[in-house]
Amino acid sequence: MKMIREVIFRRMREGDAPSAARMEAACSREAWSVGAFVSAVRDENALYLVAEREGQLVGCCGIWQSFEEGDICNVAVEQSCRRKGIGEAMLTELMRLAKQRGVKDFTLEVRSGNEAAIRLYEKLGFQMEGIRKGFYSNPREDALILWKRSGL
Repeated sequence: MKMIREVIFRRMREGDAPSAARMEAACSREAWSVGAFVSAVRDENALYLVAEREGQLVGCCGIWQSFEEGDICNVAVEQSCRRKGIGEAMLTELMRLAKQRGVKDFTLEVRSGNEAAIRLYEKLGFQMEGIRKGFYSNPREDALILWKRSGL
């Protein structure tokens, strides 16, 4: 468990799934269901964290591990808690824990128009390596494929 200011970062539990799904639905047009979060928490190849403040979930993120690669997904921070360093700290902790599990390279996809997220990922050392045309729907938008390689 890691703490930043009044926020605690910890492993996601099944009981967190309803709150995570509600929060992600407020942040994303393509949010996961409660059942999808429960499945992720149970999956031995996944690692999901939450950010908690005063007993309330204010952030969540996860990674799916395939050998030495980790695919970061479901990054969400409560609207009222954005731009306070929670997302950056949560992702840093997620990558630290994933490295302990053997992950060397990290990847993620982000909407091409999500400038705040792109800036955050670049700050964390991610670089664009590709584009998935029309990947997102509602509205249709390209996905940027970003990587943080162990040699960088």
